[in-house]
Amino acid sequence: MAQITALPRNETGIETVIGILRQRFGDRLQTGQAIREQHGHTTTWIQNQPPDAVVFPTSTAEVSEIVKTCAEHKVAVIPFGTGTSLEGHVNAPAGGISVDLMQMNNILAVHAGDLDCVVQPGVTREQLNTHLRDQGLFFPIDPGANASLGGMASTRASGTNAVRYGTMKDNVLALEVVMPDGEVIRTAQRAKKTSAGYDLTRLMIGAEGTLGIITEITLKLQGIPEAISAARCSFPTVDAACQAVMTTIQFGIPVARMELLDVIAVQAVNAYSKLDLPETPLLLLEFHGSEAGVAEQAELFGSIAEENEGSGFAWTTSTEERNRLWKARHEFYWASLQLRPGCSALATDVCVPISRLAECVNAATAKAEELGLFAPLVGHVGDGNFHISPLIDKDDPAEVATTEAFTAWLAELAISMDGTCTGEHGIGQGKRAYLSRELGQTPRYMAAIKAALDPLGIMNPGKIL
Repeated sequence: MAQITALPRNETGIETVIGILRQRFGDRLQTGQAIREQHGHTTTWIQNQPPDAVVFPTSTAEVSEIVKTCAEHKVAVIPFGTGTSLEGHVNAPAGGISVDLMQMNNILAVHAGDLDCVVQPGVTREQLNTHLRDQGLFFPIDPGANASLGGMASTRASGTNAVRYGTMKDNVLALEVVMPDGEVIRTAQRAKKTSAGYDLTRLMIGAEGTLGIITEITLKLQGIPEAISAARCSFPTVDAACQAVMTTIQFGIPVARMELLDVIAVQAVNAYSKLDLPETPLLLLEFHGSEAGVAEQAELFGSIAEENEGSGFAWTTSTEERNRLWKARHEFYWASLQLRPGCSALATDVCVPISRLAECVNAATAKAEELGLFAPLVGHVGDGNFHISPLIDKDDPAEVATTEAFTAWLAELAISMDGTCTGEHGIGQGKRAYLSRELGQTPRYMAAIKAALDPLGIMNPGKIL
């Protein structure tokens, strides 16, 4: 079985490639320190490992040309979108060329009758939904950040709407991909289903740029619901809130979003977004459907919340109020940083079967408290996924070590509950240590696929395997 070895830094090859690409792309190739560091990992605590150059292609043909040049000289290629990933996905441990795809940001086609569209990878989810609004359509995957759709496909993103609409793997019909030798392939057509050979679409989704660079995406769309209502409800404990979540899912109520905030998280969003939410564990929900349907869903949840000690239950169809609540939730990361100025958030996520959610959340918060960590918790709890973000002083080695031990413990706990070390952040550099623990011998076969498709090991090296 093939083994993946680290790609060595190739000084001569890098110098040669930069010279070739500078002649070809002119000012669209940059080597300044600031822009290189911007294209290394900067979102969380993982050390920044900048590329040697950043190039800005505008077409699939240009991406292919870049990859062929790098392959010829055995130089690493690192795809880059908006840079909002959380596990070191855009770092360049072997140096090389960062391929910034944000100038490839055209919406190529919208097939309203078929409920699908075709976009370039630099299109962001907000850009797409603004474009679709007048046609009564929307793309439902919402990871919070205004991420690029290419990046979202590469990391198999999900987010707040996943409980109803699924993740990126459920909403991508086809991809155009530049392979490690520079060849351009399509993984499928626009048909809603296919039995034509290996499912290379799903192989590329979540591959984190290690098997190729996505240059075009065909996405499923949804009709904008007739009515949308948002609800909030406070609970005396996280356990009570999780029990309400579990009952709601088991009853089959088709919630679109179901988000948990613990006490610290509520305090953070109250201060940052100037809200006055009760500072106890909170559930935020959203219901999509007809006017009668969303009212019925909200009332059913209200009954479940009451049976689980919920209080202050309220729901509204006001667009302004809904946007205010969800904006506060999406700004949680920045809100949490204000709780401990000068510190960084080590954002980590796990996902467990819904029946183990309360147990896992309670254990996580208790462990953080035992270790003396200040760690607010939020979660896309409708599908058993939650995030806990210790706020740490990166200049304090003891604090960093404690936090790293906590995230390792949490990953192991989730795996022991038949869950996963990452529900949506991906493996990247940060969670490679847990992949074999979770999947046993399976990473050996992942390595065989990687070696077959990318024998030179140039595509985003050092990630996943």
